Amino acid sequence: MKKILSFVLALILLITAAPWAQSVKQTRLPGEKAGKIGVPLGKIAFIRDKNLWVMDWDGRNQQQLVSAGNADGKLSWAPDGKRVAFVRKGQLNYQSPDNMGGFRKLYDVFIGYLDSASTNNSFWRRITFDMGSRFPEWSADGSRIITTRDINSNIVDSPGPDYRTTQIDSLGVRISTHGDYPEGSEAFELMPTYGPNSYYAYVLVKKFNPVGVYISPIDTEGMSDDEKRQKIKAIPRGYAPAWSPDGNWIAYLTKDISDQAIFITNPDMSETYLIYKPTVGLNLQTYPLSWSPDSKWLTFATSDGAIWIIDITGNSLKQIVGPGLNSAPAWSKNK
Repeated sequence: MKKILSFVLALILLITAAPWAQSVKQTRLPGEKAGKIGVPLGKIAFIRDKNLWVMDWDGRNQQQLVSAGNADGKLSWAPDGKRVAFVRKGQLNYQSPDNMGGFRKLYDVFIGYLDSASTNNSFWRRITFDMGSRFPEWSADGSRIITTRDINSNIVDSPGPDYRTTQIDSLGVRISTHGDYPEGSEAFELMPTYGPNSYYAYVLVKKFNPVGVYISPIDTEGMSDDEKRQKIKAIPRGYAPAWSPDGNWIAYLTKDISDQAIFITNPDMSETYLIYKPTVGLNLQTYPLSWSPDSKWLTFATSDGAIWIIDITGNSLKQIVGPGLNSAPAWSKNK
């Protein structure tokens, strides 16, 4: 496993050295390649003032789902359209015997239920108890949730977080852990997103700076270097990835505030298209993007707390909520 991850780290040098302007042509997806784009379907969950809300895709019928008071970060719908995985944020404040001290942020994954929203929005279920799990995403069949977990979250005097990509079942039981990078590499994974054929994408971070989005098989054990070279791909400067439900596209944004944009690329990275660039004075929120159930639309939020939808050709941009205290929109997976 260490050898495999050392190979991944070696790719960092390749993608950071590659000229970005040459690797991405900022063109739009042609309509004939996009196929028919109809009216969006499904619901969108989002965070408003640290509580969980849900609405129709066009912003109508807004309803508070969970009154958590500390909801934070990525949301993800179960395939049945009745449950939403979300994260609550806490904080540990400590003072050591020599009067030194500090604080660390704590996270766990919870489930909110659409059926109970109209009668009891104070009902939810906690499924992780390690105080370090965040960025949940349900698998397509609803059997698993992939997360980022800080294995140092319970160590008061740890020098910093140590993140792992972790798969759990719908009850929170741990299935597998990935991303055990070599000691001293100062590398870890964030924001995992499921793809087809046992692949996933994630943000690789080196010395707490995002390097890019990586696309990899979940299980690379036993692969030769040649196999890994063929199967592991990297998107320089990519951040906040989201794999489309049909498996054909990975949406991501560039985090650099001076040159933010939303792109989509196919899994072999042979085609990359620009979806949206914010206007001057407006920034993108850096939460993972989210797809409509038909893989034709994306939803995202901007720094003023507005929530938007846009189709994959970069057209039909529509503000559906805000501005306000809104963030982290997530489209349901069912129609």
